[in-house]
Amino acid sequence: MKKDVDEKLDIYKLTKPEEILKYYQDWTKKDKYNQDMIHLNYVAPTETVALLKKYALDNNCKILDAGCGTGLVGIELNKCGYSNIDGVDFSQDMLDLVPKNIYKKVEKVDLNKPLKFSSNMYDVVTCVGTFTYGHVKSHALDELIRIIKNKGFICFTINEGIYEKYGFDIKIKNLSDNKVWDVKKFFKSNYIVNKKVSAWLCLAKIIK
Repeated sequence: MKKDVDEKLDIYKLTKPEEILKYYQDWTKKDKYNQDMIHLNYVAPTETVALLKKYALDNNCKILDAGCGTGLVGIELNKCGYSNIDGVDFSQDMLDLVPKNIYKKVEKVDLNKPLKFSSNMYDVVTCVGTFTYGHVKSHALDELIRIIKNKGFICFTINEGIYEKYGFDIKIKNLSDNKVWDVKKFFKSNYIVNKKVSAWLCLAKIIK
């Protein structure tokens, strides 16, 4: 039975980029965002990295944390020994809260638009908490795949509330049918525990 995920968080009701950026501007004041993620028991970063480390065995692999926010995924990657990480996000206010020495570089980037990165640049892309209401749409997977090397990995979450609404179900099937990637793991995962919101967690190996 489909849960009414749309009402779980106020930010899920926003659809325009300028509204979302303003929301993050307010949410990041006095580190409120990071505190709220603890209170909400936002476990997507730990769940994603726990899966990724079973496949990305080289700790020196070059990783892009796409939609890195305040660096929560980067912190988990760092704990697991990964150190060659770049981060990009749409909100400069979020990037301003990223801890030092987690990423090689961080940059403001709109993942809904073509990326300026070279093709086959990264061994791994993570994208956690970014495929959600009003944020990044399914077409962005094409660009993320483009910048990943052959036999590299992409590991990402999709908020359960937008999985079909934003066409991720169709996109994932098409990428598999066209042999763009080989999906290794795809399952319903814990996401924002205290709001009873789950996410689909996907890990795929890129084929070029």
